[in-house]
Amino acid sequence: MLRTHQLSSLLLFSLMLFCAAFAADKIDRFDSKFFRTSDDVQLHYLEGGDKANPTIVFVPGWTMPAFIWHPQMDALSAKYHVIALDPRCQGESDKPADGLYPEGRAEDIEDLINHLGVTDVTLVGWSLAVPESLVYVNQFGTGKLRALVLVDGFVNIDPQLANSFYGLLKAPQLDRAKWTDGFVRSMYRKPQSEDYLRSIEQASMRTPTNSAVVLAFDMAQVGDLTPILGKINKPVLYVNEPQLAAQAQMLKSKFPSVRVETFEDAGHALFVDDAERFNRLLDEFVSSSKR
Repeated sequence: MLRTHQLSSLLLFSLMLFCAAFAADKIDRFDSKFFRTSDDVQLHYLEGGDKANPTIVFVPGWTMPAFIWHPQMDALSAKYHVIALDPRCQGESDKPADGLYPEGRAEDIEDLINHLGVTDVTLVGWSLAVPESLVYVNQFGTGKLRALVLVDGFVNIDPQLANSFYGLLKAPQLDRAKWTDGFVRSMYRKPQSEDYLRSIEQASMRTPTNSAVVLAFDMAQVGDLTPILGKINKPVLYVNEPQLAAQAQMLKSKFPSVRVETFEDAGHALFVDDAERFNRLLDEFVSSSKR
C-alpha cells in the first residue's frame, strides 16, 4: 500500500500534470501565424474559430501585443472566426523603421484582411488603433466590413490635446522600463496578477523606444477624424472608460447613429477589466449587424 506521504506526492504530481496540460491547451487553442505585407514586412497574428463564421479582427493599442485580446478570443471563438494582430513594431511582428504612420498601419490591416480572404469583418480597434481604424475606412472603404468597433481611443485630437502628447514623449526615453511599468499598471482599474502585468510589460518593451515615440507622435498628428465617421455606412460602436467621456459625448451629439457604451468601473483596458460585459456587448453588436 502507498503510504500517506507517497499518496500525497502522487496526487500533487497528477495535479501538476493536469495544470500543465490545461495551460498548454490554453496556449495552443489559437494558431500563431505570420504573413507578409505589401511592403514585405512580416506581421504576426493569432487565429481561432471557424473560418466559415463571421470574422472579428482585433487590433491592439500603442506597443501592446495581440495576446491582450485573449479574453475575447476565448469567449468568442466558438461562434466567430477571431483574429488578433500584432501591428508592425509590436509583439512578434517585424520591427521596421518605416510605415509607422496611420496610413501605413491601416494598409497593414488591409493586407491582413486580404491575406485571410474574408469579406465579413468586424474591425475592433483599441486606443491607438481607433484613429488607425478610421484611417483604414478612409483609405479602403467599408466594402469588406460588417461593422466597426472603436474602443477607448481618440476620434478628434485638437492642438491642445496634441501638445499634451508631446510632453509625454521624453519620459519613456529616459527610463523605458520604469515608465512602461507605470503605464501598463495605469491601464487597469481591476486587480490583475503580477505575472499578467509583467507579461504585458515585457511585450510592450518589444517595441523599440524610438518606434514607440514615433507612433505616439504620429497619433498626435491625426487631428479631427470625425468627418470619416459621417461617411461610414456600417454600424459603429464606440466603447469608452470615464476618462474619454468627452469624446463619447461629442459622438452622441454629432452622430446619433453611432452606438456609445461607457464602462464606468473599468480602466483603459476595459475589455480586460470587464471582459464578460465587453464580450457580451460585442457578441450582441456583431450578431445584430447584418451584412
